[in-house]
Amino acid sequence: MKTFPTAPAPHIPAGNRVRRVMGDVLLALLPGAMLHLYFFGFGLVFQLALAVAAGLLVEASVRCWRGAAASGGIADVSTVVTAALFAMSITPLAPWWVAVTGMFVALGLGKYAYGGLGANLLNPAMAGCAFALMAFPRELAHWPGGFVGLGDAARAVFAAAPAAGWDTLASATPLDATKQLVAQGLRLPELHANALYQRSGAAAWAWIALALALGGVYLLWRRVIGWHAPAGVILTTIALTLPVWLLDTERHPSPLAHLTAGGLMLAAWFIATDPVSGCTSPRGRFVFGCGVAALTLAIRRWGHLPDGVAFVVLFMNQIAPLIDLNTRPRIYGHGRG
Repeated sequence: MKTFPTAPAPHIPAGNRVRRVMGDVLLALLPGAMLHLYFFGFGLVFQLALAVAAGLLVEASVRCWRGAAASGGIADVSTVVTAALFAMSITPLAPWWVAVTGMFVALGLGKYAYGGLGANLLNPAMAGCAFALMAFPRELAHWPGGFVGLGDAARAVFAAAPAAGWDTLASATPLDATKQLVAQGLRLPELHANALYQRSGAAAWAWIALALALGGVYLLWRRVIGWHAPAGVILTTIALTLPVWLLDTERHPSPLAHLTAGGLMLAAWFIATDPVSGCTSPRGRFVFGCGVAALTLAIRRWGHLPDGVAFVVLFMNQIAPLIDLNTRPRIYGHGRG
């Protein structure tokens, strides 16, 4: 029998390569991105192109300044993933300078200020998104009421001018519309019949959220992420919203409405699962997901912002080391005390 030499046991399997992991993340984002294009039009194409181009330019400039190979961010695809997450977190009709400045902050300050890939304290995409929300609140408030054609999207992005054929609302997302109409004293049946809510595209947001969840399940199957952070987000959302919804179904949105509106699904499967800026222990990742959901729901209920996922994730990034410190698994051979 033919044999071949092997090293003595134990054999340690090779870890996931960065390029393979980032490729899986991009593939998992594809269903949500395709539905985003189907419902809201070509704006996302321009945002993706701008974010990727600006991100690669910033990455190459910083790496050259540090004396490293400029192709590092291209080779491991990490910059493209950051750009994709950023582009899917802002309105597809944002002017071009939003993506450019947002990616400068995401990579220049959120990533390389801490040392680069694997050393960043904050999630780069959420750092760029939070900066854009603070710096350009008016530009990021305009969402399309439906499908936007290629020419109209180009005029909105590069000329910052609305065109005929589509409607931009100052509060176009379902969460924005719900917050405004509930403040007026409307109950949910009246709210759902209101023209402002009907133009918000609630069904489109729900389908995109389900597509993102499908991509998250793919990442679980590929063992790119663990189940702890997504479970924390989803279970905490259900636990906090189900009781109040059952008490008064005409005044409080259902758990499914909370999960499929806004950025919770994107956060659950693609943001909270970040192995660098999130927690590392299994229980810590679950607590991290619980914190993302609880604080996001608190902002939705009492805060000025309709969602605030980006700010919540950045806050949880800051306390992730503390969570890990208090959720460390028991060392083999040592007691639980």
